[in-house]
Amino acid sequence: MTQTIVTSTPLVVTAHRGPEAAAGLVARTVALPDGPEGDNLDLLAVGGAVDALLWQREAFALAGRGVALRLVLPCGLDDPSVAASVLATLQAMATVDEVGRPGCGPVVLAALPFDRGAPAALTIPAVTVGRDLTGRRWLTTVGPPGAVFEPLVTLGALPEYTPPDSFSLVSPRPHTEWSALVGATVAEVRAGRFDKVVLAREVTVVGNRPFLPADILRRLHALYPSCMVFSTGSFLGASPELLISRQGRRVRSHPLAGTVARSGDPNADAALTGLLLGSAKEREEHRLVVDEVAAALRSVCRALDVPEAPSIVALRNVSHLGTLIEGELEGDNVTALDLVARLHPTPAVAGTPTAAAVAYLRAVEGFDRGCYAGPVGWMDSRGDGEWAVAVRSAEVRGDTARLFAGVGIVGDSDPEAELAETQLKLQALLAAVVRP
Repeated sequence: MTQTIVTSTPLVVTAHRGPEAAAGLVARTVALPDGPEGDNLDLLAVGGAVDALLWQREAFALAGRGVALRLVLPCGLDDPSVAASVLATLQAMATVDEVGRPGCGPVVLAALPFDRGAPAALTIPAVTVGRDLTGRRWLTTVGPPGAVFEPLVTLGALPEYTPPDSFSLVSPRPHTEWSALVGATVAEVRAGRFDKVVLAREVTVVGNRPFLPADILRRLHALYPSCMVFSTGSFLGASPELLISRQGRRVRSHPLAGTVARSGDPNADAALTGLLLGSAKEREEHRLVVDEVAAALRSVCRALDVPEAPSIVALRNVSHLGTLIEGELEGDNVTALDLVARLHPTPAVAGTPTAAAVAYLRAVEGFDRGCYAGPVGWMDSRGDGEWAVAVRSAEVRGDTARLFAGVGIVGDSDPEAELAETQLKLQALLAAVVRP
C-alpha cells in the first residue's frame, strides 16, 4: 500500500546548512495508479489543510503535507547565495525517481515576504502529490531511511466542517484617509520623486466560525480557473500574474499592470478594454513594469521576445493589460529561484525607482504586507519551477481573514478611481471567503 510519512521529525536549518541536513534523507517518487490513490485523489483537499502546501496552475498541481526539511533564509532574497544553497539541498539527498518529469522528486514550496530582505523559509514537504498537464500523477516521499508511513488515502480526508454564515468586514484604514494618502502620493510622483508607487489596502473579514482553507481554495479555483491557486498554511490566493517560469533553458514571465472592470456584456466589455488599451496612463504604467522585467531577464538570456504592445488578460470580474515575455537562458546554471531574486519586487507591486518606492511604502502604508505581493511557487532539483506574484491573496487564521489589494499610483491618478479599483480587486477574494 502507498504510504505517507508521519514519524519523521521536521528539520529546520539555514539554507546554507541544507545540503548537510539533506544528505541523510531519501526522496522516492513513484507513479500513482488510477483509483483512490491516483485519479480520485483531490489535490485541492490534500493541499488545502491548515498545515499543507499547494500550487495549482490549470492542470498542473503540487500538493504537499508535512515537513521533511525547512530551509530558513535569515536575509531573505538579499543573500546572493541562497538559490545555489537551495538547489544544492535538493540535489544532496538520495533520490529514487520512477517518473522523471518537471516537479517530480524533492521540491521546495514557499511564499516569500514582499520585503525581499526579511527572514523567509522554504519547505521541502515530507509528502508531495503531483499532477502534470496530461493528468498523470505521482507521489514523492522524503524522509530518513526506514521512516514509518500511513495510507495515502488519508491525505485527502477533510474534517467535518460547517462554514461560517455570518460575517463582519472592516477596513482598518478609513476610505477618506486612504484616498488622502493616494493624493499625497500623486503629489510625490508629480514632484519627480517616483515614476510610480503601488499602494495597497487591507480589509479584515471575521466569520462566526473558522474558515477552512480547502473550501476557499476550491471556490477560488472554480471562479478563476486560469489563475495560479496557492496555499502555504495560513496564506492563500489565486494570482493571475506569473513572475517567472523556468523549464530547462526556457523562461516565461507575464507581468500585468492596468485594470478595468468587466460587466459581463460583450459589447460593453469590448468598449472598456478598448479604453484600457488606448489609455496613456495605463499604457505608461504597464510599460514601466515590462521594461524592468525585460532588463532583468536580458542579462541572463541569449534570446528574449518582448511584444511591442500589451494584450488583454480577461478574468471573471476584471481585465488587465498583460505582456507575455519569453526567452532562452544563456546556460543551465540560472535556476528559477535565481530568477525570482533578480525580478522581485517588480514595479507592478512596488513602484519605480524600486528601492525608493519600497522605502516610501514602508513609511506610509500602515501595515506589514507579509507575503502579500511577494513571490509564491516551487522549485525542483533540476532548478525548474514556477513562481507567481502573490496578489489576490489573503491570510486566513481561524475565523479571521485579512485580504489585500494594491493599485499603481502615477502622476494623473485619481484617488476615488484608485479606491474603486482596490474594491474591484478585493471582490476576487471576497467572492471565495464570504458565503452569504
